[in-house]
Amino acid sequence: MSTSAGMSRRTFLKLAGGGIVVFVGLGPLQVFSQDAKLLYPEDFNAYLLIGRNGRVTVFSGKIEMGQGVLTSLAQMAAEELGVELASIDMVLGDTDKCPWDRGTFGSLTTRMFGPALRAAAAKAREVVITLAAKKLGVPDEKIMVRDGIAFVAGEPNRKVSYGELSRGARITEVVDKKAVLRSASEFSVMGSSPKRLDALEKVTGAAKYAADIRVPGMLYARILRPPVHGAALQQLDTSDAGKLPGITIVNRGDLVAVLHADPEAAGDGLMRIKADWRLPEAKVDPESIYDHIVLQAAPLKNFSDLKERGDLEAARAGAARVFEATYHKGYVAHAAMEPHAALAEIKDGKATVWASTQTPFPTRDRIAQVLGLDPKNVRVITPFLGGGFGGKSADNQAIEAARLAQITGKAVQVSWTRSEEFFNDTFDPASVVKIVSGIEHDGKISLWDYSVYAAGERGAACCYDIPNARFMSAGGISYGSANAAELASLHPFAVGPWRSPGANMNVFAIESHIDMMASAVGEDPLAFRLRNLTDPRMRRVLQAAADAFGWKAAVSPSKRGFGLACNIDAGTYVATMAEVRVDPSNGSVKVIRVVCAQDMGIVVNPEGAKMQIEGAITMGLGYTLAEELRFLGGEILDRNFDTYEIPRFSWVPRIDAVLVKNDDLAPQGGGEPPITTTGAVIANAVFDATGARMFRLPMTADRIHQAIAKLNVG
Repeated sequence: MSTSAGMSRRTFLKLAGGGIVVFVGLGPLQVFSQDAKLLYPEDFNAYLLIGRNGRVTVFSGKIEMGQGVLTSLAQMAAEELGVELASIDMVLGDTDKCPWDRGTFGSLTTRMFGPALRAAAAKAREVVITLAAKKLGVPDEKIMVRDGIAFVAGEPNRKVSYGELSRGARITEVVDKKAVLRSASEFSVMGSSPKRLDALEKVTGAAKYAADIRVPGMLYARILRPPVHGAALQQLDTSDAGKLPGITIVNRGDLVAVLHADPEAAGDGLMRIKADWRLPEAKVDPESIYDHIVLQAAPLKNFSDLKERGDLEAARAGAARVFEATYHKGYVAHAAMEPHAALAEIKDGKATVWASTQTPFPTRDRIAQVLGLDPKNVRVITPFLGGGFGGKSADNQAIEAARLAQITGKAVQVSWTRSEEFFNDTFDPASVVKIVSGIEHDGKISLWDYSVYAAGERGAACCYDIPNARFMSAGGISYGSANAAELASLHPFAVGPWRSPGANMNVFAIESHIDMMASAVGEDPLAFRLRNLTDPRMRRVLQAAADAFGWKAAVSPSKRGFGLACNIDAGTYVATMAEVRVDPSNGSVKVIRVVCAQDMGIVVNPEGAKMQIEGAITMGLGYTLAEELRFLGGEILDRNFDTYEIPRFSWVPRIDAVLVKNDDLAPQGGGEPPITTTGAVIANAVFDATGARMFRLPMTADRIHQAIAKLNVG
């Protein structure tokens, strides 16, 4: 079996036993997806089973990490199939039961897997109609379906349940043409906000996470970590730890671990290990890292999907005014509430790993490679995740647990401490953006020369109408193996995707720069944007935000503390407005209110969408105002929340989420777009309140205070 495959159709049918099974036989590109990248294999990517009891089971390689897809995917299936939501059972992230999937990230679940699932459910509805018509003795077009019942139009007593139709049936269908999906005007389940399917488990504490899984005879492992990234082990003495009763010590190259049936005893054993390390020279710190990144990055190259347009030299020479600025952002930790955990068990040559992972299938493949097993002999099961944000993609804890299980012959759990969680994180990378722009006498932007280092291209395209523009990038993206060597030369430790990778930095730079130009020409920030925008969808979203906020035109800095930022991300258009209060005596910022308007196409679950907006903005306050990793070379100085500050409840402002209706567009991303504008909107509001323009994230109170002080001196 190839590493890109899930369970075969034949195997699935054996397990299903009978009923009505639907496979989607096309990539989502051919079933309404609007993304330009193929993320699924060509054979099949969705299973849907109508069982003999009438219940519908959906199998998906996606996972639930708090974003609500367990419920929203079930809503899609229920809507297209014509059953009650309560009759849907979801099986997620199990590599032995679910079709292959690259992972849950990038706001792709709804907009990429959603169309495939809806197509499967729509096909199943067609099968049900055909079976019911045959049983009831009427043409297909006479059959209607509702709440798991097929009945004759105008004769509701002539009916048959889905369960009755599936009994004795062994029917398989493959969606091999564009499925006929229901329109928004027909929705009864989609577009509503039912109680979350995982709510009861989570509020009662019954929900299981990877660290909650137990099997008989399991051992808990504590692993020796270097004090600094890049350190080399010189000497090791485990004799004292080995004296403890029940202790197992593993020393295999780069893996030194203490295991015990009691996790506290394993921790005690680890404390008794004596290790001497050779430490690397610390060459960078939070202040010098930016020059290092610019110097070490490969030469700038044009964006992969944006060609240079116009004549930049002529535009610069003819501009009424030219603006140049450089923007910086530090490293940011994922800081999910649930640390990484995994339990691995190997029996009869087959490994089963319960892991907190966003990428069950890629993790399965990595485990198989390390253990020397065929991927079909490795099963990854994904319980609930307590947050991921891109940080649970590498899954080294699953590799560690699997290796230790193979070495010891016992089931082994690896659960990182908070200190390990910070040390082993794949951080959102520090990055630099340089912008040169020009403006004409009529207030139109005529020049845009954009260079980004280490943040990648996401969010950098710029939605404004600019005739002369160039977009350049260096330093790669924060994930993927293609640029691993380049990333290692830029960063003193691992980096990776962080909620909307790179877009937070790019939008901060772009929208700050746009605001700077608006202020310089004496125009209201909203009016300036509208002057330079013809995209009707973005104009509509900006106006929706302005209406909800009560925006009144004024030139910044107006001393009101109002800010504005907009962006396009994951197919969604977002415009955010904020009001802040700044204490000039110390630079502290209090965010009073935020309005976020979002056009995300068809909204599957309105309350879920609003929760995503609220959560994204709250999380965004962290990278905007406080979150910045302290480090010295490869030494991680922040190891817990006593020094690494994340948003607190007292920070959270009033948040008004505005869902801009657009039922002509398939559902788009919702989990990431709102966070992309948070840094920019707060920076612009701070400028409006104080006249101090901030060029670096996070905007700590000290940095804002210093900027105000410089302004007063000037």
